[in-house]
Amino acid sequence: MVAAWVKDMAFAGNDGWTLVLVSHLAITLLMVGLIWLVQIVHYPLFSRVGVSSFSDYHKRHTHRITIIVAPLMLLELATGLLLWFRMPLQPFWLFNTMAMALIWGSTALWQVPLHKQLALADGAARLALIRQLVASNWLRTFFWSLRGLLLVGLLLELLKQR
Repeated sequence: MVAAWVKDMAFAGNDGWTLVLVSHLAITLLMVGLIWLVQIVHYPLFSRVGVSSFSDYHKRHTHRITIIVAPLMLLELATGLLLWFRMPLQPFWLFNTMAMALIWGSTALWQVPLHKQLALADGAARLALIRQLVASNWLRTFFWSLRGLLLVGLLLELLKQR
């Protein structure tokens, strides 16, 4: 599938672009692992935090996870855009860029507002927001996972070409 246009990518012999690609892949795979950890462990366990300690716990969680996630997302975006600008008409990079836009959009328009609401909610409203957070986060989990798999496949194709 990818092999037909991999030859035209002009990465061969260009260590700078190869470094950008490998960096993009590494960052994406870090985010894949992180999103699964958040999806399976962190978000579902929000409902198990005691009522009296939830606000402080959520505030600390949000602050600490942002310290990890924000730089990785920014680096992933930067390397992804560099690759897209290198080959904007290639379907693979178009999909990769669109998937990153969906992830960023979901984060900004869905997850961040839910976290802000969650910080203020109590009781049944809080539990409903946690369920929304878990359900809506599957979109990011899916697209990060798919991108990770496709980027690994691309790298394997590139290695076959060398």
